[in-house]
Amino acid sequence: MTDRTIEHFTPAAPYAGLPSYYAATANSTPRRPELLGEETCDICVVGAGFTGMGAALELAERGYKVIVIEGERVGWGASGRNGGQLVNGYSRRMQEVRKHYGADAEAAFGAMALEGQAIIRERVAKYGIQCDLRAGNAIVAMSKPQLRELAERTEEWHRHGHSEMFLAEGAEARKHINSDRYIGGMFDPKGGHMHSLNYVLGEAAAFEGLGGRIFEHSRVTHVDRGAVPVVHTAKGKVSAKKVLVCGNAYLGDAAPDLSSRILPVSSQIITTEVLGDDLLEELFPTNYCIEDIRYIPDYYRRTADGRLLYGGGTVYGGTDPASIEGKIVPQMHLTFPQLKNAKIEFQWSGNFALTMTRYPQMGRVSDSVYFSQGDSGHGVTTTQMLGRRLAEAIDGQMSKFDVFASLPYIPFVGGKLFRVPYCVMGSWYYGLRDKLGI
Repeated sequence: MTDRTIEHFTPAAPYAGLPSYYAATANSTPRRPELLGEETCDICVVGAGFTGMGAALELAERGYKVIVIEGERVGWGASGRNGGQLVNGYSRRMQEVRKHYGADAEAAFGAMALEGQAIIRERVAKYGIQCDLRAGNAIVAMSKPQLRELAERTEEWHRHGHSEMFLAEGAEARKHINSDRYIGGMFDPKGGHMHSLNYVLGEAAAFEGLGGRIFEHSRVTHVDRGAVPVVHTAKGKVSAKKVLVCGNAYLGDAAPDLSSRILPVSSQIITTEVLGDDLLEELFPTNYCIEDIRYIPDYYRRTADGRLLYGGGTVYGGTDPASIEGKIVPQMHLTFPQLKNAKIEFQWSGNFALTMTRYPQMGRVSDSVYFSQGDSGHGVTTTQMLGRRLAEAIDGQMSKFDVFASLPYIPFVGGKLFRVPYCVMGSWYYGLRDKLGI
C-alpha cells in the first residue's frame, strides 16, 4: 500500500471530461500538440491506448522513428477506464482454441498467455512507472459446477506449463477473498492489478523519452493504404513506411472495414469513498483482485488509497445504462453487505471491442497497414503482448504475429443491424445459466 490518501479530488486538467477515479488520480502529464500540417516517420500508430502505446514504445526501443496519433488524450478510451486487472489468458479458454483451430494454435496461445503481464512488470521496473502495481488475481465461483470448471481451467494452465495457478476452496479461498458469496476459486500469483491510466501515461512518457512523438486531439479521418501509406486528420497528415491501426472500440470511421468487425460493449465501474486499510484488509487479506466466473462477471479490487473499485454489467452497442450506480451498487452489496452505507464517489463507463469469436483480431489490410483489435474484455494483458507482436512484424519476425493473423475472420450473426440483439439474446441465455448455477 502507498500512503497516498486523496481527500479532495480535482480531476487532472487534461482528463477533466472523464469522470473516473483514474482521471481524478492521474499522474501529471503534458498537454500534447494537435497534428497540424505534414509529418513523416518510419511508423505511424493510430491510437494511444494500451495496444498503440505498447507497440510504439517497443518500436522506439528498436530504433524506429515513430509518431502516435490520438483522437482524444493518451489512455482516453478503454485503456484508461478499465478495472485495472491483470488477468492472464484470453476471453475464451485454450481448449476452445484447440477445438476450432487445432493443437498447434492452442500450444502457441498457451505459450504467449503470460507474456502480457511480464511486459507490464518489465516496463514498470525499467521506466519507473508509478501505477500502484500489485500482484495476484482470482477468478471465483458461486456454485459447484462453476468450481469444477475452474478446476478444469487450473489443470489446463498446468498442461501449458503455468504451474503457478492453484485452486482453493472454503477457508483456503477466504484467505484471499472474504465474502460469503463464493465457495472457491482459481488463484494466480502472476496476475495483479494497477492504476490503468497511470500505466499507459507512463508508457507514453517512456516513448517520448526515446524520441517518439504523440499528437493528441487529432482524430484520424482516413488512411491511404498505398505503398507509402498516409494517415489523415482534419488539420494534418503523416506519411510513413508502415501504419499500425490500434483504435479498438474507439476507432470510429477511420477504418470502417475494421470497425465493422467489432462490437463496442460498455462496462460500468464505481469507486467508493476511502474505506480504510483495516476494512479492506479484512475483505482482501492478500490484496488480490477478484473476478467471478459468470458470463457477465463482477470484477473488483482495492485501490492504493483505500477504496473499493467495483465493476460489472455490459451494454451491447457501447451506450450507458440509465444509472451506473443503480446497476452496480446492488451487486457490490451482495458481495460485501458490510458496505451498504459506503458512499460512492465515482461512477463511469467505457467501451471495449468484442469480436464474434471472442479472440483478438490481428492482421494486415495492405502490405503497409497492420491492425490489432477486439480483445473482448481481456485487454489489459493481451494488448501488451499483441503490441509486441505488431512491433515484431514490422521487424520481419512474423511467426507469432501469424498465429493471430491466420485465424479466420467470422462476422457477427445478423450483420451490423442485428448483431446487438443477437448478443443480447446470448447474454440472456448465459445469464440464466449463471443464475441457476450451471
